[in-house]
Amino acid sequence: MTSLSPTMGSSVNDAGIGIANLPNQRHKIVAKRGAHFTVMVVGESGLGKSTLINTLFSTELCSPKNYHPELEEKSFKVKLTVIDTPGFGDYVNNRDSWAPIIDFVDDQHEIYMRQEQQPERSEKSDLRVHACLFFIRPTGHTLKPLDIEIMKRLGTRVNLIPVIAKADTLTQSDLALFKQRIRETIVAQGIRVYQPAIEADDEQSADLARGLMNAMPFSIIGSTEDVKTADGRVVKAAIENEQHCDFRKLRSLLIRTHMLDLISTTEETHYENYRQQQMETRKFGEPKVKKVENPKFKEEEEALRKRFTEQVKAEEARFRQWEQHLIAERDRLNKDLELAHSTIKSLESELDNLQLGYGRGTQRR
Repeated sequence: MTSLSPTMGSSVNDAGIGIANLPNQRHKIVAKRGAHFTVMVVGESGLGKSTLINTLFSTELCSPKNYHPELEEKSFKVKLTVIDTPGFGDYVNNRDSWAPIIDFVDDQHEIYMRQEQQPERSEKSDLRVHACLFFIRPTGHTLKPLDIEIMKRLGTRVNLIPVIAKADTLTQSDLALFKQRIRETIVAQGIRVYQPAIEADDEQSADLARGLMNAMPFSIIGSTEDVKTADGRVVKAAIENEQHCDFRKLRSLLIRTHMLDLISTTEETHYENYRQQQMETRKFGEPKVKKVENPKFKEEEEALRKRFTEQVKAEEARFRQWEQHLIAERDRLNKDLELAHSTIKSLESELDNLQLGYGRGTQRR
């Protein structure tokens, strides 16, 4: 058995033994294998979610069948999956509207973990969400309670990236104030958002990461209109102008500079957290315990809700009746008071007449 150990006084030629070439080997492996990147978009209807995705990845994703295109650039291929969340926040009562979204994220971790426990693991299906773009309506105020509620839940499960939709509806000063209020709310509510890794030994990379963090939440203008510049390049109108929005910063974060970090963070942090939590609460191979609705409890809850509603209606009817009684009593008392005032005036008039008649009789005598 041969062992390698450092020897005092030995020397290696300037070319080295080749360890420095390992990053190049890694690059070749990644380039050959490509990447699978899954993006989830969450937000109310009409905020331009599909338009942004189409613009970001320069591909049309108008129908569900096109939500798994394979993008290629300089022989590097990325299989893109887009998860939309139609209907979220669109109803008058949005109670528990986040549940299907949270369940989907958790289910993808669960599916992947179950596949890892199988004897054959070569063909694993992986739809774990690497980045979640959360669209915020440009109200100019702050986050709504519904936004806060789901962002809290998503931030612990996925790389959450807040986006202000249709930012061109706000002035630059209002947009800056809106961003500041959102950042303050995120801190105050303990919402976890994606933080680009800052490398201490790479000042350029660290400056880029800080710039991206300072830009959050990213302001976006939806546009897919092509415009040809003076030098012959074709770009999207308005959105390429960093003075108007943060589209280029968001694209850089998702694709150019931090895609692999988003993937590895999902793998090493969010998935591992889920896996550890599940393995601490159930035996190996045991299926996940799902919430099962008991029909009996559901009927009792429905009956209780119905009885409560009827009681509220009865109390409201009783209150209206009591209110009408008070109004009628008030009107009666007002009429009695007016009658009393009229009687008093009449008596005062009679008294004046009597006094006047008495005075004249005295004068005659």
